[in-house]
Amino acid sequence: MLTLGELAERFRCTLHGPADAAVVRVATLANAGPDAVAFLANPAYAKLLGTTRAGAVILEERYRELCPVPCLVASNPYATYARVAGALHPPRPARPGVHPTAVVAEDADIAPSAAIGPHGTVGAGSKIGEAAVIGPGCALGERVTVGAGTRLAARVSILDGVRIGRRCIVHPGAVIGSDGFGFAEDFAHDGWVKVPQLGGVLIGDDVEIGANTTIDRGAIEDTVIEDGVKIDNLVQIAHNVHVGAHTAMAARTGIAGSTKIGRRCMIAGGVGIIGHLTVCDDVILQVRSLVAQSIDEPGMYGGTLPADAAARWRRNAARFKQLDALAKRLHALERKK
Repeated sequence: MLTLGELAERFRCTLHGPADAAVVRVATLANAGPDAVAFLANPAYAKLLGTTRAGAVILEERYRELCPVPCLVASNPYATYARVAGALHPPRPARPGVHPTAVVAEDADIAPSAAIGPHGTVGAGSKIGEAAVIGPGCALGERVTVGAGTRLAARVSILDGVRIGRRCIVHPGAVIGSDGFGFAEDFAHDGWVKVPQLGGVLIGDDVEIGANTTIDRGAIEDTVIEDGVKIDNLVQIAHNVHVGAHTAMAARTGIAGSTKIGRRCMIAGGVGIIGHLTVCDDVILQVRSLVAQSIDEPGMYGGTLPADAAARWRRNAARFKQLDALAKRLHALERKK
């Protein structure tokens, strides 16, 4: 439970209402009661403001006069809501210690305040920081480092030599440090020759990694995920990729090997990025885009066609195949002028 005055002071809001009024949870504008904080960030929901029963609403100054209940005025209501929600609904603290069913190497360094869940394994030479949580069924290889306050959910696999920073969150089923897809062609003798993957994975602080996401170890040097990166579910990051700080990428994104992604990029769902490219800082990639060449100017980029009526799509697909011939005919005509 927190008072509106405490919320305003902690999260730098301007309070219009009683400072001693208390709230215990967050809720939507439509369903909030007097014990809840709601928020308005999308103008599409402004119509719900007049009838809300929330104990307080986080909103911009332009909506203040329309709000019938106490309000917390913020320049960024959504980010402020996220912080308030975290304060009112903190994660349940884990009980420190090693579960009896866990298997921990004798030389592993486990902080006294860390928690190792049921059936977890921690390999030789690994280090688990203060207040870190290793969830049920997690498998940590040798020489793994997990920073203070980091939480691994159930069934996370962290392979040898991976280093994870502080306050990270890794969701169920994620695999970090598996071999990159490296094979040398030699059909005259052995077919495909596996290239040993000798690097590791280095993950910074405050990174979140979604369920069933995979991050491959580097071939020689490390794959690097810098501070504050947010990765959704079902993302594939190949060997030797470098992702800059505070970049976010949505589900089903695939980044091929040795690609460098800049800082503060926003990568939408289903994006594919070909290997050995560079994407500069502050780039936005729209849903299902294919990046086939480096991007060196900040901005928004896209390269996909939306769904269309099947008959029209077939006609257009046929015309796409004719574009090369049409271009050649146009070039020939221009040369005759």
